[in-house]
Amino acid sequence: MSTHSKKVRPKQGRTYARRFAMQAFYQWQLVHTDVASLRSQFADNEDFHLADNEYFFEILNGVFKDTQYLDDIISPFLDRPIDQLDAVEHGILWVGTFELMHKIDIPYRVIINEAVEIAKRFGAEGGHKFINGILDKIAKNHRLDIILEPSDNPATPLS
Repeated sequence: MSTHSKKVRPKQGRTYARRFAMQAFYQWQLVHTDVASLRSQFADNEDFHLADNEYFFEILNGVFKDTQYLDDIISPFLDRPIDQLDAVEHGILWVGTFELMHKIDIPYRVIINEAVEIAKRFGAEGGHKFINGILDKIAKNHRLDIILEPSDNPATPLS
């Protein structure tokens, strides 16, 4: 381990938290590791200090608590049954959908962009386009900050 400590910006810490959360959900889907073991395993990871630990645990606990709810939100926008999703895609969609539904303080574009970047890094070739499309539809149907957003149409009067 390096003796130099690397300072991590808060937003970068959330990026790492999202990556670790997706990896935890990937592992959970493949080998059904229990939540306590996942928490411990990821907390012991040598790079975990780069992550916003509180945010990682918030995502982890929130998704595990609401897995069926999140799947119910995701499913209508899929082109296949949810159980046919690749484990990486499913993990990314859980993280992104959890954030879209529960982290209203984070702009939806940031959430979608972070998910797309994770998909580019860990997903199948072109998978980031699929992730972008699904999360964009979820955001447009469930986020009030988009639903109530003024139209870009100049003919639409602003009141």
